[in-house]
Amino acid sequence: MTPASTLAPPAFAARPATPPPSTARRLDDAVARVREGASRLLKLSLDDRVALARSMQTGYVGVARESVHAACAAKGIPLDTPLEGEEWSLGPWCVIRHLRLVQQALLALKHTGTTTLGELGRTADGRLTARVFPAGTIDGTLFRGVTVDVHLQSGMTDAELESSRARFYKGRVHAGQVVLVLGAGNVNAIVSQDVITKIFNEGKACIVKLNPVNAYLGPFLERAYAEAIRGGYLAIVYGGADEGAYLAGHAGTDEIHMTGSDRTYDQIVWGPPGPGRDARKRENRPLMNKPVSAELGGVAPVLIVPGPYTQKELAYQAEDVASGLTYNASFDCNANRVIIVPRNWKLRERFLAELTRALERAPDRQAYYPGARERWERFTAGRAMTRVGGRMEGSLPWTLVSDLDAGAGAEPLFSEESFAPIIVETAVGSADPLEFLEQAADFANDRMWGTLSAELVVHPATMKDRTTAAAVERAIGRLRYGVVTVNAWSGLAFAFGTPPWGAHPSSTPNDIQSGSGWVHNTAMLEGIEKAVMRHPLTATPKPAYSISHRSAHQLMTRMSALEEQGSWMKVPGVLAAAMRA
Repeated sequence: MTPASTLAPPAFAARPATPPPSTARRLDDAVARVREGASRLLKLSLDDRVALARSMQTGYVGVARESVHAACAAKGIPLDTPLEGEEWSLGPWCVIRHLRLVQQALLALKHTGTTTLGELGRTADGRLTARVFPAGTIDGTLFRGVTVDVHLQSGMTDAELESSRARFYKGRVHAGQVVLVLGAGNVNAIVSQDVITKIFNEGKACIVKLNPVNAYLGPFLERAYAEAIRGGYLAIVYGGADEGAYLAGHAGTDEIHMTGSDRTYDQIVWGPPGPGRDARKRENRPLMNKPVSAELGGVAPVLIVPGPYTQKELAYQAEDVASGLTYNASFDCNANRVIIVPRNWKLRERFLAELTRALERAPDRQAYYPGARERWERFTAGRAMTRVGGRMEGSLPWTLVSDLDAGAGAEPLFSEESFAPIIVETAVGSADPLEFLEQAADFANDRMWGTLSAELVVHPATMKDRTTAAAVERAIGRLRYGVVTVNAWSGLAFAFGTPPWGAHPSSTPNDIQSGSGWVHNTAMLEGIEKAVMRHPLTATPKPAYSISHRSAHQLMTRMSALEEQGSWMKVPGVLAAAMRA
């Protein structure tokens, strides 16, 4: 054993510089360039669009390692540790994969006139479904047993699915538009994937205003996407709320897409809080008359359906749920926030004990997102809780608030997104799966704020019984969330690229919840109600996001390299790294 005194300290990259806010003149120039580029973008052939996507992908590959190191420095992540794998996942893997899938979709359009889908099916209530993952045989090999089906809105027919898919490419739907993309500060892939969706799915040019939290990413994107910037299809600018407001109100921008909070959305659409905003909402008189699409986070529930779980299965799922909290230091819009268990569930104490043990394995993290400590203090004040870790300077403890009364009125941990490392456990219904599923789905729909993502943990034996399986399918159908997963955290569905990502379409501008509109969606589907991901109850090797994964940094570096070409030659190296988990 190496003596502790000889162990080298962890290596950290140099903290990246943040570009200064763009001047009004630079903002105007950017709008003018992209306004001209929007017309040129319309005229590109499919071959030209494939070449553009390839240039963006090649450019991102070229900055991948530097951008990951910059993100690690900004978030206090030591290099060459499993935590570095998060930034490979939240940057290069997602982006490089998305651009490869876009190229495939464009080539399919060229050769067949439409995008490629997997098998079609029907939900229990008769709605049309379309399989979008696995997107190929490599996906099927690396993510064995994982599927994603898109549930279409009621009334969508096979013929409408065919005619509406890739709508932009089947008939001009606009005369050249400019989208203001207000970037997310927490996940570096988001802004790129929003741009990819707008340029290639919708044929719209983009002005990106980066979030001040990760504005350091801008110079890397300017290098990666140099060809798109030269063509006028993209511009990248910097600043805070003032610069964002200036561009939102600019005559040269046609629509807005944002990732952030519902407060920012309401500020843009309805104006500052107060009697004036209230009156405008009542009278449906928004200040912003441009279309605004948004992804705004939420309070993501995890429904633990009773079943014959073994201790090993409980431990696996407890770590999976905990990992959905700790990933990215808990600064994810889809972080697991509320665990809903059956009332009087005989395995409750064992599950919570395993959950706590999983949190104890999680390293302390820098609470890098602004306001995290204040939010943590506000949401935990006066509560009984289990706190794990938080000893490192600048970190916060992983916090479990258990046995929270499901009947508590106006409970902030149900009705507000904490955006802090807090997870809650509450109980509804009973240990009867039918009663639990009915009441848990109602609770998730009616008491949880947000409509972005929800998870069910379901034992395979439950799905072998026709009655309980039907109840699970009803719950999946009833949950008003844009992404519903079974037995795994929704971060996978976000990363896969082919599934649409966004809030359930039941929200309105007056009550926006988790937002509106869809991104990713490389099959370019319309009429989406939700994406449903199904995953085995346990998996070997474990997902790269798992708390205890020992080789995530090696695995996700290799996964990112694999995604450039989707090459089988890269698969053995990926599997070797995965098995070292």
